[in-house]
This record gives sequence, structure tokens and C-alpha cells, in this order.
Amino acid sequence: MEYYYYISINKMVTIIAILVLAIDVTMVLGQGTRVGFYSRTCPRAESIVQSTVRSHFQSDPTVAPGLLRMHFHDCFVQGCDGSILIDGAGTEKTAPPNTLLRGYEVIDDAKKQIEAICPGIVSCADILALAARDSVRVTRGLTWSVPTGRRDGRVSRAADTSNLPGFTESVASQKQKFSTKGLNTQDLVTLVGGHTIGTSACQFFSYRLYNFNSTGGPDPSIDASFLPQLRALCPQNGDGSKRVALDTGSVNNFDNSYFSNLRSGRGILESDQKLWTDDSTKVFVQRFLGLRGLLGLRFGVEFGRSMVKMSNIEVKTGANGEIRKVCSAFN
Repeated sequence: MEYYYYISINKMVTIIAILVLAIDVTMVLGQGTRVGFYSRTCPRAESIVQSTVRSHFQSDPTVAPGLLRMHFHDCFVQGCDGSILIDGAGTEKTAPPNTLLRGYEVIDDAKKQIEAICPGIVSCADILALAARDSVRVTRGLTWSVPTGRRDGRVSRAADTSNLPGFTESVASQKQKFSTKGLNTQDLVTLVGGHTIGTSACQFFSYRLYNFNSTGGPDPSIDASFLPQLRALCPQNGDGSKRVALDTGSVNNFDNSYFSNLRSGRGILESDQKLWTDDSTKVFVQRFLGLRGLLGLRFGVEFGRSMVKMSNIEVKTGANGEIRKVCSAFN
């Protein structure tokens, strides 16, 4: 479903949805963050991040899903404090779940521009949170107001990334990891829906195509008519680094077709497809699809709400943390 409409009634629905989201944002803020935190101290900060994301996206569309994933991975480890941005041996950036993330140059570019006009004011953690929102915007998703005021963390350890959800995890395990961060089952399904943009490497799902769980055959949850296409993209013993769209047919559009693919057995990652096969998460997939008999949910609106909740995980504000001069290094 696209979020651009051509008849007036749907435009009105979209406008109302955005207004409701803006109101809801004020209800979930916490720990010292607020919308417009830099309105006086660095009023151009948000527009600089937005234009920087758009500029990089135009030359490399992969930065949009990269920045979105980066923000997620940052928030689940040490809270949303920019700790994933730190260079060096043994840092979060070097951990296996993070080695293929991309978009760091976008954050560095935005930070350099902001420091030139507002030195020592805007945190890297906030730049990343804003860039994640703007990554949805440039891929034609709905926008939302981002609360700011985070400070940057002073710790970044690869060992702390073990609590990131993995691509083979059960729904129960995913729910437990989200719950420890104050996120519920609806948040889980909504945020994983961010896989509507971006790709995955064959190495993370090709095991589903051939000898799944030592059965000698494919994962039975994969649509049989989709299997030859996946095998052609990721041949057995082939190039594990080859990239495949997580949302078949809609890789650069932020829409709800990802959920349609789950319903059709066309989820790429095992952990994604499990959202359809597990009853506790399936109901939210169905609601995003607007299936008859269920109270519908608007993916674009709910994604913004869940992102605001996630972006306030264990944030550092006030005297905690620091405002880095360079995002890739502690002061």
C-alpha cells in the first residue's frame, strides 16, 4: 500500500493519521527527550540531517535501510546512545550482527555540517534517530516527529550485542528480547516490518532452501512456487554475500507489501516468516493487511509510534553521556 493518494478522501485520512501520530508522540516521550529540543540552540539541525539523507540516498539507495537497521541495533545495545558508531577493535560496530550495516558516512557527513554551525550541541545519537526517520521518508513512507535530547554514550563493546534478535530466533525469543526493552508484541511485528526496505545476504537464509534442519529439503513454510526463484538467486554453495530483497517486489518502497509476502510464504528470513506461523504475531500481520473481521492497523502510522517508543530506550540525557565532536570516536 502506498502512502500517496490521488483522491481527496484518502488524502484526508492520511492527514488525520499524521495528526493523530503527532499527538501520540507527546504521550510516549520520556527520560528528558522532547520534540524540538534543538529549536533554539541549533534550529537547522533536523533539516540538515534530512537533506543529507536525501542526498546520499539519491546516489546510493541502500543507505536508507542501512540507517534504519543501524538505529535499531543501536537502541537494543546500551540504549539509543550512538554507541554503534564508534570505531575501533572490540566495539559494537565490529560485532557479527553489525558488520554488514551501512550508512555510517551519512551520519558523519551530517555531523560535520552541524558542527560547523552549532559546535558541541547536537548528539550523534540524535542525528542517527533523525536519519532513521528520514530514511523512511525518502522511501515514500509516512513521517513522524522525533523526540530529541539524547546524549552520546561512552561505552561500546561488541560483547554487548548478544541481546540483538537473530535471523533464526523463535517468536518467543524475539518477544522476550523486545519485552526487556519495554516493547510489546505489536511493536515487534511493526518494527520488523521495517524489512519492507532493504536486502539480506544469501548467507543468512540460504540454509532454508536446501537442507533445512537436516531434513534434506527446504523450509516447508516457503511458498513452493517461490522456491525456484530463491534458489536461482542463492544457489547451493554459491556466493553467500549476494544480496536479495527482503520484500520481494518492493525493495525501495516503505509499504505494507512485506506483510503480504509473509502471508504468501515469501518471507526471506526465517525469523520474519515465523511472524505469520505464530498465532501471537500473525494477528498483527493480519491487522496490517486489513483482513475482514479484524480491527485494521495502518502500518505507516503504527511504525512511527513504535519507532518513538524504541528511540527512547535507555537514553542518556542531562548530565549523562557526552556530545561527541566526531561520531566515530569518544571525546
